[in-house]
Amino acid sequence: MYDYDLLVVGSANADLVIGVERRPAAGETVLGSDLVVHPGGKGANQAVAAARLGARTALLARVGDDAHGRLLLDAQREAGVDTVGVLLGGAPTGVALITVDPSGDNSIVVSPGANGRLTPQDVRAAGNLLSASRVVSSQLEIPLETVVEVVRNLPSGTRFVLNPSPPRPLPAELLAACDPLIVNEHEARVITGADLDGSPEEWATALLALGPRSVVVTLGAKGALVATAESMTRVPPVRVDAVDTTGAGDAFTAALAWRLGTGASLPDAAAYAARVGAAAVTRPGAQESFPTAEEVAAL
Repeated sequence: MYDYDLLVVGSANADLVIGVERRPAAGETVLGSDLVVHPGGKGANQAVAAARLGARTALLARVGDDAHGRLLLDAQREAGVDTVGVLLGGAPTGVALITVDPSGDNSIVVSPGANGRLTPQDVRAAGNLLSASRVVSSQLEIPLETVVEVVRNLPSGTRFVLNPSPPRPLPAELLAACDPLIVNEHEARVITGADLDGSPEEWATALLALGPRSVVVTLGAKGALVATAESMTRVPPVRVDAVDTTGAGDAFTAALAWRLGTGASLPDAAAYAARVGAAAVTRPGAQESFPTAEEVAAL
């Protein structure tokens, strides 16, 4: 019996968000909206998204002993996430500087702060959390060696899901544990090290050749592609009016990871995740935009 449906090992940031009419060119200054501070970070986002859907969720992360750290801890607890694995101190809480244009597209610069101090030793010390979790999800806003340590300590029978964002080339040991590896087109290019042409099916084939057990390629308004060595399945898009895409990929990953833990097939989990991601873009912010299971059912 698992205590948690999902353990997220990853980052926790304060999102500092400004709306702009357009992004500035090099050397240019533009005026924006009032600054708004939201709890964010890819790890914290995934944990909140899963908990909102009803998953029993825990977070292994590190935040600073400061106001942003307290904001993040409060947001996790309010969503129902178990914060027993959230470590305190070592550096200021990570910060993401985000601009959002009228179409809802965003640009993000991240200062890792305490996220960069989440170490392999922290993972080893959290062995009880890993063994108590049905699925473990991670990203790359924490040190790569820490993510590798997660798969080295992954209990037998626990599934590992990776969204390699921000992307970088990945060691074979990490790729081999991914089930699935979740990427967009940009991430696929970085990880394969190739200038990918052709169809998403060809991208997925190139990614599978690197060793992951399965791959999900997110295609924005075109839906997603689910790929294994045996089959490839297109997941149709869910049409909504986008307000803010911040955190939508995190909501997608969290929903997919949770549904896999409930026994859903990868295509069915991805189809559900597409609905969750679509619901998230209809509201501003990251964690504030994540839907409940009831809201997804009503979409």
